[in-house]
Amino acid sequence: MNALTRLLDSTLFRLISIIAQLFLVSAVCASFYQVIARFILQEPSDWSEGWTRTAMIWLVLLGVVLACRQGAMLKVEMLHSLLKDPWQRRLEHLVMLIMAVFFGLMTWIGVLMTYRVRFQTIPSLGISISWIYAAIPVGMALALLAVIVHWANARKESQEEDLTLL
Repeated sequence: MNALTRLLDSTLFRLISIIAQLFLVSAVCASFYQVIARFILQEPSDWSEGWTRTAMIWLVLLGVVLACRQGAMLKVEMLHSLLKDPWQRRLEHLVMLIMAVFFGLMTWIGVLMTYRVRFQTIPSLGISISWIYAAIPVGMALALLAVIVHWANARKESQEEDLTLL
């Protein structure tokens, strides 16, 4: 692992993990409050459902980033197990290339969508809906970065394995 990868792992991806955990905890707390407010206090909350939805959207898209960093997103296990070693690596590189193209495209589409809805608001939260839509370009751009970092590590590890076999 080179210095840049270590820096990204120790700062950026750790920060993403902490933020995702905070979104999860806040979604659970808001959902719990919503149930208490509705069924015990008989005063339904108008903001908790909107916040839960927002937190879960951000949580999922940040979770994609963390899964991509670990290389756990997309594997073609059956095909991978049928291939011999050099073809397995080629398949892994092809899958990572497809993922990188997909995440790049989704980043661009997410930016366009976020820009398009910038004047709409979420009545229950009183914020622009673009804050929710921003999860798409942010999550996809970070997922693209995670795939690139994982890909660079996979290439370096495969080169080191090739050297040890010699």
